[in-house]
Amino acid sequence: MSSGPIKSVHITNYYHKNSGGISTSFNNLLAAAERHQRQVRLIVPGESETVEEINEFAKIYCVPAKYSPLFDKRYRIMMPWQYMVKDSIIRRILLEEKPDIIEVTDKYTLSLLGVMIRTNNFKKLGRPMLVHFSCERMDDNVGSFLTGGKIGKWFARRVIGNYTMPSFDYHIANSVYTAEEFFESLDREKNERRNKAFLNWCWRFFKSPRVHHSERIRVCPRGVDSVNFTPDRRSDVVRAEMIERSGVPSDATILLYAGRISPEKNIGLLVDVMKELAGDTSRDYRLLVAGAGPRSDWLRQQGEKTAPGKIVQLGHLDKETLANYYANADVFIHPNPREPFGIAPLEAMASGVPTVAPNAGGILSYATNENAWLVEPTGKQFADAIREVVSDEQLRNLKVEKALATARENTREASTDRLYATYDEIYADFHSRRELFTDVEAAKEYDFVTELLSTDPKE
Repeated sequence: MSSGPIKSVHITNYYHKNSGGISTSFNNLLAAAERHQRQVRLIVPGESETVEEINEFAKIYCVPAKYSPLFDKRYRIMMPWQYMVKDSIIRRILLEEKPDIIEVTDKYTLSLLGVMIRTNNFKKLGRPMLVHFSCERMDDNVGSFLTGGKIGKWFARRVIGNYTMPSFDYHIANSVYTAEEFFESLDREKNERRNKAFLNWCWRFFKSPRVHHSERIRVCPRGVDSVNFTPDRRSDVVRAEMIERSGVPSDATILLYAGRISPEKNIGLLVDVMKELAGDTSRDYRLLVAGAGPRSDWLRQQGEKTAPGKIVQLGHLDKETLANYYANADVFIHPNPREPFGIAPLEAMASGVPTVAPNAGGILSYATNENAWLVEPTGKQFADAIREVVSDEQLRNLKVEKALATARENTREASTDRLYATYDEIYADFHSRRELFTDVEAAKEYDFVTELLSTDPKE
C-alpha cells in the first residue's frame, strides 16, 4: 500500500477538452488534484503525442489515435494494441508513472487493460487497484446504435455480467441509473436462462475478485460549476446578441437544448415538441440547439419539414457563450430519458433557467418535481410543460429557486471531494483484503456462482 498520497491514472476515449459532460468531469478532477495535493494523470486520444501540465499535480497525456470508424466519427479512439503490445505508448506511460490506481472509463476498446493486468500480463507494472468508471449504460448504447428491445438488453447484460464485472476490482457509476446495469447483469430474475457454468468459467478466466459484486460498486454523481453557470449572467445585451446570432424574432419565446445531436440523446423528441408548439398562435416558440453530432443534418431536415424556421442549430458553443445563453433562455429542454447523469440540465438549473426533462434516467439524481418539470418524453407532454413554464410565473419562480438550491448542493467541488474520498475508501478496502482481489490461482478454482453470484451478502 502506498505510504504517500495516492497516484491515479485515468484512461478514456471520451475526452474533448472544451466540451461534453464527461470532459467537464475530468477537467474538474484535474483541477481538484491541486486542492487535494494528489497526483492525477489522464490519458486520452489526440492527433499527436503530447504532454500537458495542468497544474503541479495534474497532467494530460495525449496518445495519437485515429477517428472512430463507427458511431460518432468526430471522436478519436485509442485501441487495444496501444497498450497490449510491448513498448506500446500507453504501456510506456503507465510504467513511467507507476500508479496506485488505474481507472478505465470505457467499456469497449480500453476495457481489456483490466483483463491484461488482472491476469499478470503486465508484471512490470505491479498490481495497482483497477477501477472501471461507468459514465453510460451499455444497453442504452446498444439500443441506440445496434439493436434495441430484448435482444439488445440480453447482449448488454451478458457483456457486463460475464466480462466487465469480473475484469475490474471496483466499479464506480455516475448515477444510480447507470449503476443499476451492473446489478441487472447479475440479477437472477432478469437472467433466468443464463448458463451458470459459462458464467462461472468467465469469472474464473478473468480472475475475478472473490468479493461480492455489491461490495465493489459505488455511485459518485457529478457536479456543476456554479461559479460559471449562474443567473448573474442574465442581461439584455446577451439576450439581444443571442437573438441576433440565431435570427429569431425579438419577441420569441426562446427554448434551449445543449448537447450532442446523436441517436442516444433522443433528438427526435425535439422535433416532436416543436411540431406541437408550432401551431400556437399566442406565442412564437423557437428552439436553439447548442451542439453538433451525427444527426445534425437529420434534425435540420426534419425540423424544416415539421416546424419550418422553428429550430435553429448554433453548432458548438464555447463555455462562456453557453453559460450566457443558459441564463438568457426562457426554457431549457432536455429530451433524453436514458441520460446517464446529465450535466447540461444541472448547468441549466444553476443558471436559473426553468428546466423541462423526462421523468427517468440519471437526471433523477438531482432533478425532482419541485425543482424542474419532469414529464413523459412525448412531444405533447413536453409542450404542455413548456406552456406551463411560461404562463405560471409563481410556479416558475418557486421551481427556479429550488433548482438554484439544488445546484448549490451539487457543485463540482462537492463532487470531486466525494470522488476522491471514494478512491481512498476503496483503496483501503482493496489493501485490507488484497488476496481476495489479487490471488489469481485461488480465482481459477473458486465457485463464483455458488459462493457469490447466487447469494446476497445481506441475507
